[in-house]
Amino acid sequence: HALRGDLLLNGLETMLEENFVKQRQALIRSLISQRILRSSNVIRAMEAVPREKFILEEYRRSAYIDTPLPIGEGQTVSAPHMVAIMLEELDLKKGLNVLEIGAGSGYSAALMAEIVEPTVSDLNKGHVTSIERVPELINFARDNLKRTGYSDRVSIVFGDGTLGYPERSKEMLYDRIVVTAAAPHIPVYLRAQLNKNGIILVPVGDTFMQTLIKATKYEEKMEFREVCNCMFVPLIGEDGFRF
Repeated sequence: HALRGDLLLNGLETMLEENFVKQRQALIRSLISQRILRSSNVIRAMEAVPREKFILEEYRRSAYIDTPLPIGEGQTVSAPHMVAIMLEELDLKKGLNVLEIGAGSGYSAALMAEIVEPTVSDLNKGHVTSIERVPELINFARDNLKRTGYSDRVSIVFGDGTLGYPERSKEMLYDRIVVTAAAPHIPVYLRAQLNKNGIILVPVGDTFMQTLIKATKYEEKMEFREVCNCMFVPLIGEDGFRF
């Protein structure tokens, strides 16, 4: 009876897994048809990373609905279309080093890691460093990344994201910086930690509505472009919002 029960459970888990794969593929097709997803490396990453394994159990069946979902502590995992927009604007390539502000569930970090270091044996190694200020989410993200095989390509660290990660930026500057929370402006510390020809992506505005700003750092100046309107939880810290 125990064996029969295990077989039944395994069969149900396999069916559920196959259903998630079908839902993921349908969502990706929809984002492609809307021209939100355009580049092959972003499409491949979204095919590879299982969103359902980065959200709370009670919301798992909604993993491939194009909507933000709660992850606890008053935070959310962004809607897939917004994640896709940000990944496309970052223009990620193999070997780049990325700084993410706001690890959340670890989903975005896993997607970026899939692009900058698609295989752990690759000599041209990229890495994602993600800063999170909520201790409970650090554990949640680390567990999710370990379970899905991305923990060797992503470092989750505790800290004030508005200050960046100066401990590591002393050794190297970041090729890409992405902020997954609403900021009143582009934090000055993040600008300073961005490499030449690097890209920083930040939702800038008030705590209700923002504009996603893409800034590219050149030798003598930064070039700014407005991408789209968006809504994110506030970026809290020394150079962000203070409550």
